[in-house]
Amino acid sequence: MLIPVVLAAALMNAAMVAASAVSTILIADELSPALAGLPNTAGVLGTAAGAVAVGRWSSRLGRAQALRTGYAIAVAGGALTVLAAVGAPVILLFLGMLLLGAGNAASLLSRYAAGESVDPSRRAAAMGTVVWAGTAGAVGGPFLLEPAQGFAVSVGLPPLAGPFLLAVAAAFSALLAASRIQPIHATPATPNAVGLDDAQRGPAARSTTVFVAAGVMLVGHLVMVALMTSVPVHAHHHGQGLSMLGLMLSAHTFGMFALAPVTGWWIDRSGPRPAMLAGLATVAVSALVIAGPSGMTFTPALFVLGYGWNLCYLGGSALLSTAGANSPAARAKLESKVEAWVWAVAALATAASTWLFAAGGFALLAACSITLALPLLLLVALRRDTPVDQKSLEPSC
Repeated sequence: MLIPVVLAAALMNAAMVAASAVSTILIADELSPALAGLPNTAGVLGTAAGAVAVGRWSSRLGRAQALRTGYAIAVAGGALTVLAAVGAPVILLFLGMLLLGAGNAASLLSRYAAGESVDPSRRAAAMGTVVWAGTAGAVGGPFLLEPAQGFAVSVGLPPLAGPFLLAVAAAFSALLAASRIQPIHATPATPNAVGLDDAQRGPAARSTTVFVAAGVMLVGHLVMVALMTSVPVHAHHHGQGLSMLGLMLSAHTFGMFALAPVTGWWIDRSGPRPAMLAGLATVAVSALVIAGPSGMTFTPALFVLGYGWNLCYLGGSALLSTAGANSPAARAKLESKVEAWVWAVAALATAASTWLFAAGGFALLAACSITLALPLLLLVALRRDTPVDQKSLEPSC
């Protein structure tokens, strides 16, 4: 069951990375650098809306059909971005990114589908495997930007149409892979070995768990999005071509996805709190390095920022899976609701990123990022968890 889920997630990541990077450049050239973050804002809003939709489809149609529907919508969105790149009204670019976001939501939520299909003691590792699946697509995708640009020129299309064509092909391939996903029979939710036993401690404990999990995912994602949205504009203004931009994006996305199995293994053994603490600290430190003098440390800092996101995202996801909602339909709705909030609030970061960058560069973005991360880091550090006996996690005969 994991193979088609993993393959579809990798391909959808490639589609989203290609479209997001080039749409920023397209708007910066045609409208204004200050507005360059708006296509990514549309993609983020599409992801938020798509998360809600995929959650509803999951409760009605099942996880597998919900994922396929999201990927099909992404194919249509990719086609609209191609039309915008070849001279159609630019509004189609925003609409296309919105629809691509639905496929992105399906890819992101597929980690919970993977987690439900395995033994609870390996749930975080299964989630990490799906997140890791993004490595091939998200790291390899940027390296295909320049060849895709050359292909577009060779067939008489504008250069920037090539990466959008790449996004369409990748989204369609994700749909084909998702057609092989079998119906998923969820395993019962159980608390993490060092997490709170929310099912026993009541609604207040469940609400606290959801708040902390969502907060860590939200802040990690906000910091990452705010900084990375301005990276293509930074590279473009410094005369760096798509090859250099591809290297930067690949380093970052490698950090986001490549070590996810290690993160999942760590969470299954130590619980989500250490990963969440490490993630919040890592995104704060990487923001400081990115804001420093540009040089040899810039691209490595993008890698570190990506891994900080990985720790926050998987740590928060693992904690959320212990919130005590034992019904598969209830869990799907809760997970999709949190995902929607994460991406809806992140839309503000994509919209404000290039505006803040124009006003104060990466220094201003880093100051905002640290202001968000430090209070939550303190909250997670001071939160008291009640250990749960590891034997309680073992399936009963």
